[in-house]
Amino acid sequence: MNPQEQFCHNKECWASGRRGEGHIVIHSQREQRYKCQRCDRTFSATKGTALYRAHKPADEVAQVVTLLAHGCPLQAIVAAFGWDERTVARYQAEAGAQCRRVHEHVVQAGRVDLGQVQADELRVRVVGGVVWLATALAVASRLWLGGVVSAQRDRQLIRALLTRVRACGPTQRVLLCADGLSSYVSQARHVFREAVRTGWPGRPPLALPHGVLIAQAVKQYAQRRVVGVTRRVVRGTVAAVQARLTATQGAAEAVINTAYVERLNATFRAHLAPLVRRTRAAARQTATLEAGMWLVGTCYNFCWPHHGLRQRRGAAAPPESQWVVRTPAQAAGVTDHRWSVHELLTYQVPPPPVKRRGRRPRWLQEVARAA
Repeated sequence: MNPQEQFCHNKECWASGRRGEGHIVIHSQREQRYKCQRCDRTFSATKGTALYRAHKPADEVAQVVTLLAHGCPLQAIVAAFGWDERTVARYQAEAGAQCRRVHEHVVQAGRVDLGQVQADELRVRVVGGVVWLATALAVASRLWLGGVVSAQRDRQLIRALLTRVRACGPTQRVLLCADGLSSYVSQARHVFREAVRTGWPGRPPLALPHGVLIAQAVKQYAQRRVVGVTRRVVRGTVAAVQARLTATQGAAEAVINTAYVERLNATFRAHLAPLVRRTRAAARQTATLEAGMWLVGTCYNFCWPHHGLRQRRGAAAPPESQWVVRTPAQAAGVTDHRWSVHELLTYQVPPPPVKRRGRRPRWLQEVARAA
C-alpha cells in the first residue's frame, strides 16, 4: 500500500483528487483502506476502479476481462470459471466503464500528435435493429482515438466522433481521411474551427485553420465488390496532402486511403462477437456494445503490442532481442511502458476539479505558495 499514489474520493473535500501531499494515510492494512486527514473519510484501495466491490480475487477478474477482450464467449467463461452469467456481464460492464475513464483521462488529454487521422463507420446488428459504430485512428502511432455508437448514421454521429478526435490533440495541422460520407466534410469544418483573436471587444470569430486538410477515398462497388476508388482532396492542395501522407505513413508513394482504420475495424470484428458479419451473437443492448468497444479499444492502445510499431535496438543487441515492441500508447507518447490488464483495471482516474465558493483553507494556500 502506497498512500502517496492515492487521493481523496470525497467530492466535498478540498483535497479531492490531490496526490502526493501527505494527507492520505493508511487506515487498515488488513482491509486495504486509506484515510484522508483533511476530511477524516476512509475509502477502499480499489475505490474508483473496476475492482471496487468485486467480491472475487483480482487475478481471476483480470483473467476474465482478458478473455472478454480477446473475444471469448461469455458462456465459455461461465463454464470454465463456474461463475454466474450475470457476474461475468457485470465485470464486462465495469471494465468497459473503467476503460472509458482511462481513455478520456490519458488519451483525450490533448497531448497526441495527430498528423493524419482516418475515420470510418461499422454497421452493427443488434436485437431489433441496426446501430452504427464510428471509430477514428491516428495513423502515425496507430492510436485509437475513440468511438461513438449511434442508431443513425448522420451528422450527430460524425460530430461526436470528431469532438473526441479534437480532445486528443491539437488540430491546427491535421489531415482527415474518410470515405464518401458528406458529413465528415461539413462537421470537420465545424468542429475543427479555432477562435481568431482580433483585439476587438466581443466574442471572437471562428475560422478553420489553414493547416486543416480534408481528403476522401470514395469506393465504387459492383455486385458487392470494389471495382474502383476515387481519391479527391476536399480542402487544401494536392502537394500539401501528399506531403502529410508521406510524413505519417512513411512511404513515398502513399495515397489517400482509409486502410489503417479499416484494419483496426478488422481487429474490433475479431474481438467483439456482435461485430461479426452473419452472426447469431447480436447485442441485446447498446450499452453492452459500448462496453465491449471501450474494453477492446483501450486494451489495443495500452496492453497489446503492435507489430508495425516495433523498433530495432541496434547492432550490439543479441539476435533474440533485436526488436523493442511497443503499444500505440507508447508510440504516441502518452505512456512510457506497456500496461497489463490488471494495471488498466486498477488505474485510478482523479475526479474533475470542482468550483468552490469561499476562502480556501490555510493548508491549501500554503501548498499553492510553495508550488
